[in-house]
Amino acid sequence: METMYDTLLQLPLFQGLCREDFTQILDKVKLHFIKYKAGETIIESGNSCGELRFLLRGEISIITTSPQGSYTMVEQIEAPYLIEPQALLGMNREYVSSYMAHTEAHIVSINKPFLLSDLFKYEIFRLNYMNIISNRAQNLHSRLWEEPASGLREKMVRFILTHCEKIQGKKILKVKMDDLARQLDHTRLNTSRVLNQMQDEGLIELHRKEIVIPDLEKVVASEF
Repeated sequence: METMYDTLLQLPLFQGLCREDFTQILDKVKLHFIKYKAGETIIESGNSCGELRFLLRGEISIITTSPQGSYTMVEQIEAPYLIEPQALLGMNREYVSSYMAHTEAHIVSINKPFLLSDLFKYEIFRLNYMNIISNRAQNLHSRLWEEPASGLREKMVRFILTHCEKIQGKKILKVKMDDLARQLDHTRLNTSRVLNQMQDEGLIELHRKEIVIPDLEKVVASEF
């Protein structure tokens, strides 16, 4: 049976640490374990980030709204998952997204002072943290240099991909048709036509002011 040690060692920041080092870490720091019921808010967008939070078990929804409030992307992410490690340092130390428990979710947090004073002394931990931040920066940079989309459908798929943390999992784009058409620089009629075509192919589900994408990987595979 998997122990709490085994579960924690699966988290990206702890991978590669030997059990002896990890035991010493746990002896020094008080880990805060919180269980959230489905539907409960874990973090609200704009909250200050003063700790690292890990999703140990369950599934959460990441809810991100555009600065103008014209559209919102909702992603479902399964454990294990590290919540916005980039928000811990830098100029903006606030959470960009809101987080809600989709199923019962088990969260563990480590406060920032202990992270900086003790955990960063472990080379494996530092490397893991830098790799996570570097990978996110590289992914964002590569998106900036992609070739322009050749058509409306490809542009739509790229728009969805750009606003998702991961390609895996269910996505829900909450947006009015007029607002989506404006983002894609196309007419409302053409945007609606492409969306209905994708629905006919079983790739998405259209609802009032909402586009449900059950499997984004399938959508991407159909286009690229």
